[in-house]
Amino acid sequence: MSYSDMQKPSRRTLLRAPFAAAGAGLLAACSDSGSEPRSGPQHTAGTAAFVPQGPKGYVNPSDPEVLATERRRGSGPVRMVTLTAAESMLDLGGRSVHSWAYNESVPGPLVRVTAGDVLSLTLSNRLIEKTTLHAHGVRLRCDMDGAPDLTQAPIAPGTDFVYRFTAAHPGTYLLHSHVGMQPDRALYAPFIVDDPREPLKYDKEWVVVLDDWVDDIEGSTPDQVLEQLKPGGGMKMGMGMGPGRDGPGHHGSASPAAPRSKSSPGAKKALGPDRVLRDSHSRMLHGEGGNVAYPHYLINGRLRTDPSVFRCRPGDRIRIRIINAGSETAFRVALGDHPMTITHTDGYPVRHRRTDALLVGMAERYDVLVTAKDGVFPLVALAEGKKGKGVAILRTDKGRNLPAPDARPNELDREIVPARRLEPAESVAMDDRHPDRELRIRITGTMQRYDWGFDHKTYDVRERHAVRAGERVRLTLINATDMWHPMHLHGHTFAVTGISSTGARKDTTIVLPHRKLVLDFDADNPGLWMLHCHNQYHSESGMMTVLGYKR
Repeated sequence: MSYSDMQKPSRRTLLRAPFAAAGAGLLAACSDSGSEPRSGPQHTAGTAAFVPQGPKGYVNPSDPEVLATERRRGSGPVRMVTLTAAESMLDLGGRSVHSWAYNESVPGPLVRVTAGDVLSLTLSNRLIEKTTLHAHGVRLRCDMDGAPDLTQAPIAPGTDFVYRFTAAHPGTYLLHSHVGMQPDRALYAPFIVDDPREPLKYDKEWVVVLDDWVDDIEGSTPDQVLEQLKPGGGMKMGMGMGPGRDGPGHHGSASPAAPRSKSSPGAKKALGPDRVLRDSHSRMLHGEGGNVAYPHYLINGRLRTDPSVFRCRPGDRIRIRIINAGSETAFRVALGDHPMTITHTDGYPVRHRRTDALLVGMAERYDVLVTAKDGVFPLVALAEGKKGKGVAILRTDKGRNLPAPDARPNELDREIVPARRLEPAESVAMDDRHPDRELRIRITGTMQRYDWGFDHKTYDVRERHAVRAGERVRLTLINATDMWHPMHLHGHTFAVTGISSTGARKDTTIVLPHRKLVLDFDADNPGLWMLHCHNQYHSESGMMTVLGYKR
């Protein structure tokens, strides 16, 4: 199935799209199975398969090698989901904001399947800009990866696109837009792939989604904040093209000719207050914590002054799935009066490790087990190196009192086990095979010039770092900047290692300033795959590149 089979014109107009239809098909099982959709009016053919620009001799997103790899993943029951991306009024817990969201909620609705299922997810674009959807951390077929102008053409306003792939690997994942600054609004949702032979024993599950929030606060938008970070501050706003520029080598969200409503979060208007953070520092991150002074931090879409509450009984064993959906903030996370046992990182199991707190970079995920005590306890996500926090509540009693919004559990200042000290579970550990290919990429750029990139070059969709199917690849990332960067590789998992392939399996990992990190991965998923910083402001300034499979 090619790209052109997946995109279709909507039968509803942009202005009359009913929001109620967005969740109507959420997780309804179909009777058929397989990796190809049924024919019919919902799958009208396009003109030609999408092929990105670039050098010849590489496997393209819908080539036979990609389809063959998808067939080997198998095909189980088809799970149908519909998400609608649209302008929405969102309640953050006593404060309403106008933003962009999936199905009018923040986070978007939980999408859940079982390993081996085929997910058929229809994304209806009711925005005024193009968009895509990326299944972060999922090893899927390349043409379903949602990388705009690389694995697909962006989805035009008023049209739908069907993402269809086998979800072969259980774990905790994240769905989010991959266009421009859209992920720093509410275009994200948790995605869980259950293990049909789940080895963990627990009584309840708590999905915890962390976020940093700036959109529609005193006139701010993420696009405007990006402009503030660039040399000259906000002087460019309103002068020709803003941060969403289309064209080769850019990952932007809209052309300058795209229509904009006056109420749109992307509309050109006053810059709002200065959101540039100039005095952040984190000992854990070896320097600045970040450069955006977010006014709010959320847990499950709620402000700390009106937090979400998770209820259970004393003695319950709870699996907490922690997802950082933020765009520029690492969170230090702890549950008051409770130690945590780390069981998974980025969806893959690790040897169980006790810790008091976690450091969770953007787009990282951790699963932990806790045994609930009797009482009311704050789950706190401290914005690392910044001012502010998100708060949620675990409660086992029936009292009315809640912890204060400024609660700071002692566990935040106790033991924190970093990802590099985690060991993989035996079932997912990579062998100690010698690498067939070594890639060395320097992370470059400065805050002063805001010229983030790789090897002193900004993103060009035509560039390729070559690998071949079947190779063990050793990727060395050398951070030559004064900032930390959460680096993400699409379509693969890697072992975080320095000497041998024995580290925990991950897809996103923190690279500290003036340090190097060595990652091993198996080239077992043909196509074109992005490698980028998951600081949204860094990636949109050029810190992205492409790994491509040579024939």
